[in-house]
Formats: sequence, C-alpha cells, structure tokens
Amino acid sequence: MNVNNSIWDRMTRVVASLSAIAALVWVAILYFPLMHQNEVMRQQIVELDRQIQEEEAANRQIRLEIDSLKTDPKTVERLAREQLGLARPDETVVRFGIPGE
Repeated sequence: MNVNNSIWDRMTRVVASLSAIAALVWVAILYFPLMHQNEVMRQQIVELDRQIQEEEAANRQIRLEIDSLKTDPKTVERLAREQLGLARPDETVVRFGIPGE
C-alpha cells in the first residue's frame, strides 16, 4: 500500500509540475506578441519625441524671426532689399544673375 501511495504522490507532483510549466508557456505565448508590440510602440515614442524637439526648435527660430520683424526696422529694410529688390530713392539697384532667368 505504501508503494502505491508513493507512485501516486510522484505522479501527482509530475502532473502538477507539467501543469505549471504548461501554464507558464501559455502565458509566455500570449505575452510575447504584446511585448513585441510594446517595443515597437516605444520606438515610435522615441521617434515622435525627436520630431517634437525638431519642430519646437523650428518654432523657436520662426518666433525669433517674427519678433525681429516686429521690432527691428533694419531687418525689415534688409528683407525688402533682398527679396523685393527695393532701394531708397537715392540708391541704384544692381542685380547680378545668370542671363535668361
């Protein structure tokens, strides 16, 4: 009788161990795709954070240009000369460029 109990005890332990291993494998199989998706999302977050920093830097530069145009008359004059080809009444505008343009 004692031999039968020890065999059943061992069998019970083996079945319980195999059940625990099967449960762990099942959980791992379920969570591996989620872990991969999480890693992909983390990479997207890093990329989006980088893009945000670039856009914020561009935004700061544009704000500085706007403030300069609002407050500095020399900036407005320089842009009028460069982009519009304007000059003061007593000045002569000379343009250099490729013929045919």
